[in-house]
Amino acid sequence: MAKVYAFTADGMEEVECLAVCDILRRAGVDTKLVSIMGRKEIVGSHGFKIEADCLFEEISDDADVLFLPGGLKGTENLKAHEGLAEMLKAHAAAGKRLAAICAAPSVLGALGLADGHRATCFPGFEGEMKGADCRGDGVVTDRLLTTGRGMGWSLDMGLELTRLLCGEETAAELKKKIQYEK
Repeated sequence: MAKVYAFTADGMEEVECLAVCDILRRAGVDTKLVSIMGRKEIVGSHGFKIEADCLFEEISDDADVLFLPGGLKGTENLKAHEGLAEMLKAHAAAGKRLAAICAAPSVLGALGLADGHRATCFPGFEGEMKGADCRGDGVVTDRLLTTGRGMGWSLDMGLELTRLLCGEETAAELKKKIQYEK
């Protein structure tokens, strides 16, 4: 079974995180919310309180995908976490998939992990995507990097990761089951 770690932080965009993780869990992907805050309760950018499944300190990099949801303050918290930065770099070096949406692709950009890739991000963050060919597309997958533009593309991001991890048929079936006709 595929495994995804979604890294949560105070100020994250709640829908970007939960919509993507909801789709992945519906597809049978072992998806864990991992707090980088030293406590399980996260307060999102719109004040929703979310309880993570585990703390960063409790995991090792045994996931197939490391996923970063956006939100301005959440992205700043992700960028400031040195352990996460090291894990993202090691994950990429091991040839494993990274995914980020909205402002969070800038975390990957700052680490040089988007260099030479087609990508997308929230408009205005393109300058932080060092060496990336930023597109205005909603969701972009280039090799082992999947990025999304913003909250409105959260379901598409979840379905794209489902396609990559579980196959085209599973993603198509799930899209039909949730009545997503976009």
